[in-house]
Amino acid sequence: MQSTKKHLSADQRRSVTVKAVIDLAAEHNPSKITTAAIAKHMNVTQGALFRHFPCKEAIWQAVMAWVTDHLLARVDKAAANAPTPLAALEAMFVAHIEFVSRHPGVPRMLFGELQHATESAPKQMVRTLLKKYALRLAEWIEKGKAAGEIDPTVNSAAACQLFIGAIQGLVMQSLIAGESGTMRDKATTIFAIYRRGIEAKP
Repeated sequence: MQSTKKHLSADQRRSVTVKAVIDLAAEHNPSKITTAAIAKHMNVTQGALFRHFPCKEAIWQAVMAWVTDHLLARVDKAAANAPTPLAALEAMFVAHIEFVSRHPGVPRMLFGELQHATESAPKQMVRTLLKKYALRLAEWIEKGKAAGEIDPTVNSAAACQLFIGAIQGLVMQSLIAGESGTMRDKATTIFAIYRRGIEAKP
């Protein structure tokens, strides 16, 4: 259980709530996390929680907004500091894995939302995140083609799907095996295989 200060601003309280949900999701089935559990983890009452969020779905929306902002900012920064398009793609791959390693509750929540049969605002937000991510990847892949680094015949949409799929596969297998801490070590090796499939041949 985390301790929270009594006098926090509304924004600070919402941020603390988001962190509490992500922490809980790392150890529990996200679909089973109740507002009572969140409040208990934060050492506050449910009434205090609902002063900042009208319902549980609003909390989930705040979590997905946080994930979208922080993950995209992290991969954008990593790519911007890379010297070439292929290096940018690798930096994004590694940065994504590092983000998940630090916040293992995030992929559990994302996978959980996408598995729901019914539509919801959080599920739509996950889809939007994936679309924004794919657009970034496609841009770097096209830059790689223009620079002569990436095979011009490569289907950009398929290359984006494979990139995201490789990350999802690594994350899922690591979580199942209880080895989330080793994801970073495997990321470079896996990206090297991906790179060989898209890079321009001499």
